[in-house]
Amino acid sequence: MPRLARHCPAGISTHVIQRGNNKQACFGTDEDIKAYANWLREGARKHDVKVHGWVFMTNHVHLLLTPAESNGVSKLMQYIGRCYVRNFNHRYSRSGTLFEGRFKSCLVQDDHYALTCLRYIELNPVRAGIVQDPGDYQWSSYRHHAFGVAVNLQTDHPSYLDLSGDPATRHKAYRELFEETLTTEVV
Repeated sequence: MPRLARHCPAGISTHVIQRGNNKQACFGTDEDIKAYANWLREGARKHDVKVHGWVFMTNHVHLLLTPAESNGVSKLMQYIGRCYVRNFNHRYSRSGTLFEGRFKSCLVQDDHYALTCLRYIELNPVRAGIVQDPGDYQWSSYRHHAFGVAVNLQTDHPSYLDLSGDPATRHKAYRELFEETLTTEVV
């Protein structure tokens, strides 16, 4: 019996979590992260999925995505799985699965929740004790949102753009969101 398709409707943002199998590392080096980001960018273009936020941790990934078609997120994640895992296995002379089953996902239908989800994603390195400030972690979308660092992977979420029409004011408003305690647990 085939697996049921993930419910990721067109035009609705989705928080995606992809974990390493048995909590094992899915990135060994910065080159691995760059390869994953490259296939994420390529796959997003190929399957018409907007990437709004991300964090690449040692053993998992969080993404905020919006597909143009209802099967776009699944196709994107399959694409990454085929390309990245093949490369990772070859590079480290290993075989088999790298990621823990299928990706997990949660719909993000509320504009306020989209900003909460971005904060949750970008605060992962802080919660993990890797850095004290999210701006000190290079493998997340925080620097783009908070300081305007150009990233060719990024498509700004409408909720982020609604913070201000002026980029400098928007960046400041976004940084101020991180001064508040994040009380919502995001799945």
